[in-house]
Amino acid sequence: MIRRFASTGPLSPSPARDVLRALAAPLQRMRRLSCALPSAAKSAARAAASTAALVAGLAALGAPLAAQAEQTAICYNCPPEWADWASQIQAIQKETGIRVPFDNKNSGQSIAQLMAEQKSPVADVVYLGVSSAFQAKDKGVIAPYKPAHWNDIPADLKDPQGYWFAIHSGTLGFFVNKDALEGKPVPRSWADLLKPEYKGMVGYLDPSSAFVGYAGAVAVNLALGGSLDNFQPAFDWFSKLKANQPIVPKQTAYARVLSGEIPILLDYDFDAYRAKYKDHANVEFVIPKEGTISVPYVMSLVKNGPHEANGKKVLDFVLSDEGQKLWANAWLRPVRASALSPEAASKFLPATDYARAKSVDFARMAAQQQAFGERYLQIMH
Repeated sequence: MIRRFASTGPLSPSPARDVLRALAAPLQRMRRLSCALPSAAKSAARAAASTAALVAGLAALGAPLAAQAEQTAICYNCPPEWADWASQIQAIQKETGIRVPFDNKNSGQSIAQLMAEQKSPVADVVYLGVSSAFQAKDKGVIAPYKPAHWNDIPADLKDPQGYWFAIHSGTLGFFVNKDALEGKPVPRSWADLLKPEYKGMVGYLDPSSAFVGYAGAVAVNLALGGSLDNFQPAFDWFSKLKANQPIVPKQTAYARVLSGEIPILLDYDFDAYRAKYKDHANVEFVIPKEGTISVPYVMSLVKNGPHEANGKKVLDFVLSDEGQKLWANAWLRPVRASALSPEAASKFLPATDYARAKSVDFARMAAQQQAFGERYLQIMH
C-alpha cells in the first residue's frame, strides 16, 4: 500500500549546521590519532571515523525531525480555501506550537483513507460534514473525546459519547459570480437553474463523494416536496439539470467561482460572504425561494492516531473562545453562539431569508447517503 506522508518542510539553518559539526568532529579527532599509527592501523582508523561520523550525523539529523513530528497533528479534510481553515491552522500553530498541514480531501475521501489506514493510522483528527460523521463512527475509524467547552455544544449537535461534535454550520444556497453571468439575472430559485440560459454555468460538488454535494441534493429534494425517505424530486431535478451541462468538481471550488469558471455554485453562505467581504468580488449569496437546509460541520479524534495528544489540543482549540471567534469572523455560524459578534452577524442576509432554511434529521440523512450516491451516479453517468 502506498501511504502519503505530510511534508515536514526543510530543516532550519541551525539544525543543519549542527549536523555538519557532528559529522566533522569525529573525523577531525580520528585524523589526529591516525598520524601516530602505522599504515594498516591508519586505514582502520579512517574507516572507524567514517562510521562514527555517519552515526553522529544521523543522530543529529534525527533530533530535529523527531521534534517536528512531535509538534504535528495531521487533519484530514482541512483545506485552506474552505471555511478559512488557513487562518484557523495559522492560529493553532501560533497558540499551541502544533503544525497542521493543509489537506484537500473531501468527507468521503477522508473516510475512505481512514478505513484504508486502520491498521496503521496516519491522521490524528478529521473534519466532516455531519452525515459523514455517522459513517465514520459506524466504520470504527474515530474515537470518543469530549473537548474543552463540551457543555456549550447543543445536545443535537454532538454525539453523546463524544465521537463527533459540531464546530460551526452553514446554510446552503447559490454562490453567484455576477460578473460571470454575462448580463443574465441572478437566479432566485431551484427552478431557475434548469433554464437554458444558465447552460454550462451551474456547478456543484459531486454528491456521491463530497458532503456539501449531498447537502445540496438534500436541500433541493426537501424544497421540491421530497423527504429523507423519498429522493425522487431530487433525482428528477438532477435529470433535468443534466441537459444544462453542469460542472461537477470533487473538491472545494471557491477559486473557480472567483475566476468566473463556475458562475453559479451550490455552496454555503460563508464562502459567498468571504468572497464578498474579504476578496471584494462582485458576488451574491441566494437562499432559493423554495427553501434550503442548514447543516453543521463536525470534527472527531481519529482512532489510534499517531499524535493523539496533539490531536486533542487541536480539537480543544477549535472550540476555544479564539477558535470560535475565527470561525465567526469567516462568516460561519459558530457552534458556541456567543462567539458571533453583532458586526459579523450584520454581514449575513436578513433573518427573513434564513427563515427558509430548515434543519434535518442528521442520522436519517446519514443513513440515506450511500443509497442516494449510488442512484445519483446511475442517473448522471
